Amino acid sequence: MLAFVLPLLGMVSLAVLPVRAQSVVTLIVTDPLTGIGIYGMDPVSYFTEPEPLRGRGDFEFIWNNVPWHFASAANRDIFKGAPEIYAPQFGGHGAMGVARGYVSDSDPAMYVVFKQRLYLFYSAANREAFLLAPDDAAIAAEANWVELSKDLSIR
Repeated sequence: MLAFVLPLLGMVSLAVLPVRAQSVVTLIVTDPLTGIGIYGMDPVSYFTEPEPLRGRGDFEFIWNNVPWHFASAANRDIFKGAPEIYAPQFGGHGAMGVARGYVSDSDPAMYVVFKQRLYLFYSAANREAFLLAPDDAAIAAEANWVELSKDLSIR
């Protein structure tokens, strides 16, 4: 009888071990329907235009396994040369969420270009919180992103 119970106990103990779930949140924020980076907005236009522009499919570039759309061939080519400068910080996740230690979604209409970097936010209130102490928020977010990004899937 003991020979039957011991293997059974081993199977039960394996069944209750914690399992680490794989993240369904991706490293780079994409439109959930199209998979395009930052919901199809042209990341370069945040730096060059009064308001960001929607990108077009005929000006596409794949970076970090994500398609990015641009309003012009010129913007696409600028991005190709330095994507780490023009892509939003923290993959486009809400900068204040990252500064506070968690990953949140973002709205591409809620943004700040600070020290030549693009930060996106979940809400106007989060953007305003960032602007109260942008250096502190950016430093905290950078520090938190090292750990937070480890649990995000590439795509």
